[in-house]
Amino acid sequence: MKNRFLKIATYSLAILGAWSCKPSADKTASSSFLAGDAAEKVYVKPGTHDEFYNIVSGGFNGQLSVVGLPSGRTLKIIPVFSQFAESGWGYSEETKPMLNTSHGFVPWDDSHHVALSTTKSEHDGRWAFINGNNTPRIARVSLSTFRTEEIIEIPNSGGNHSSPFVTANTEYAVAGTRFSVPPDNKADVPISSFKQNFKGYISFVSIDKTSGRMGIKFQLKTPGVSYDLARAGKGKSAGWFFFSTYNTEQANSLLEVNASQKDKDFILAVNWKKAEEYLAQGKGKKEPAKYAHNVYSEETHSATSTIINEVMTLDPKECPDLLYFMPCPKSPHGCDVDPTGQYIVGSGKLAAVIPVFSFDKMLKAIANKTYDGNFDGIPVLKYDAVLHGEVKKPGLGPLHTEFDGRGNAITSFFVSSELVKWNIEKLEVVDRVPTFYSVGHLSIPGGPTAKPWGKYVVAYNKITKDRYLPTGPELAQSAQLYDISGDKMKLLLDFPTIGEPHYAESIPASLIEKNNKKIFKLEENKHPYVAKGEKETKVVRKGKEVHVYMTSIRSHFSPDNIEGIKLGDVVYFHLTNLEQDWDVPHGFAVRGALNAEILVMPGETSTLKWVPTKVGVTPMYCTDFCSALHQEMQGYIRVSPAGSNVPLTWGTGKNNPSAEAEKNVAKK
Repeated sequence: MKNRFLKIATYSLAILGAWSCKPSADKTASSSFLAGDAAEKVYVKPGTHDEFYNIVSGGFNGQLSVVGLPSGRTLKIIPVFSQFAESGWGYSEETKPMLNTSHGFVPWDDSHHVALSTTKSEHDGRWAFINGNNTPRIARVSLSTFRTEEIIEIPNSGGNHSSPFVTANTEYAVAGTRFSVPPDNKADVPISSFKQNFKGYISFVSIDKTSGRMGIKFQLKTPGVSYDLARAGKGKSAGWFFFSTYNTEQANSLLEVNASQKDKDFILAVNWKKAEEYLAQGKGKKEPAKYAHNVYSEETHSATSTIINEVMTLDPKECPDLLYFMPCPKSPHGCDVDPTGQYIVGSGKLAAVIPVFSFDKMLKAIANKTYDGNFDGIPVLKYDAVLHGEVKKPGLGPLHTEFDGRGNAITSFFVSSELVKWNIEKLEVVDRVPTFYSVGHLSIPGGPTAKPWGKYVVAYNKITKDRYLPTGPELAQSAQLYDISGDKMKLLLDFPTIGEPHYAESIPASLIEKNNKKIFKLEENKHPYVAKGEKETKVVRKGKEVHVYMTSIRSHFSPDNIEGIKLGDVVYFHLTNLEQDWDVPHGFAVRGALNAEILVMPGETSTLKWVPTKVGVTPMYCTDFCSALHQEMQGYIRVSPAGSNVPLTWGTGKNNPSAEAEKNVAKK
């Protein structure tokens, strides 16, 4: 007991010492690592485009940001797991199903890790995947429309942190649970029975190579440990997957102490090709599990949500040669695979070294059964037998590693606030630069792939202090752009971020721009309430429901006057944007609506639900500036008392159909 607390106290003193030595932010200190031509290198002149798209997780806002590099300009926020009033995501009737889960409607999540689709381990520009950590989910975003197209919930998971990392040809997006939990169908067990009843599930979510459609192919039922991060193998290791693990102590309380007992935790190596063989042999078992699968259709401009009630599982105890543990210095965070697929880098955040494992040595150790016992039935390979070597004294608190494509790795160090570049073969530090401050993830364009572009690295820092104008107790998170094209890394730019970003991936703009979708073709619109021209507009009553088939075009709605709505009615405005020109959306809002606006793209149909709460005339208007007469793009809805005899009428006011209808009623 005494030795354990001595270790913790020693490490704490090391952290405090590192904090006292944090790099200064004054101009003198900055001048030594700031590139003299920094402004020129990040300047993107008006009318020209950035070289890279940087797709950034939003952390606790549950969204994605699209940032241009090298400018650092935020180009778009993509709503994923959180309601987003700017576009009506999660508010419109079409998008509400996207936020459905087995728990019901969940309008928020905690998004950490971005994975861009790959072919032969190189970015291909089709899709972005992002995890929901809190209510375990994976989302797929189209990189032609920059919209979320699909969200699938992950059963048997306590938290979807180690996710979603894709295999070499995007066959799977893979998710490891952060919190081991009892299986969903046997969940009511004592917490104290952790070692006996809790499992760490790893989910392999298949991805259709044409449509991108996802489905849980199988889950691995592994021992009750926590999975932090992961990477797929590439090249010679493409049939394998590697996960960092912690809490191999299998503690269930005060993990900051109880999960730091051992000198080493593990990197888990998964032979997923072998798993597919076992599935083909019928070794899988279907088990009860309830989860939602939500899909958005570009044809109907609507989402559907399906609840699934079972999942295929594989038990490694019944499937030998499937899983192997490699010891790794304690509490590893990052787990990264170099561009060749030969080296696996572990980042023990409580360690003073960076271990680098050899895939060839791992295969040899497996073939020779060079084991150091087992952990819950899974063979543990001997550390020295699988080790390529260790980077000595690289810094304090190593977290994440990416690669520059020139034989070097760059690792982020949270405690010592720096990026450190080191040679993979020689395991020698070749450069280091300070960050401001407490860097978490880092991102090199193509850095996790077989083809890094190696021009920049972005550090995503957790603390900013004096970097930006103060905005109360909470400051913006910080991103810093460094030039890594030469021998020395040079700081080019600070820019604030949206939310609390964790990971990001960057991809050349040329791979995405060419496939950008500009409009939705009206003739292809299959929404059940579409109006493809003003002659098709109408208002239909179905009992207490009123459906408004509505159009928008610069600069009016049709209809723009509606009467005969009554208290107690539920009104659905189905708005079709008739524009067929790029970048001419129309917004729509009703005074007093208990939700957000909707923003409707050219050729699209979207629905706003409105429940009137008071008698009178209510304005409606366009919320997105669309033309010089945008301010005139408005209309009125008359709400009458329940049981009134005001007829349902509509129009654009040319013939004042509402007044004529009331005269006819009066005559009767």
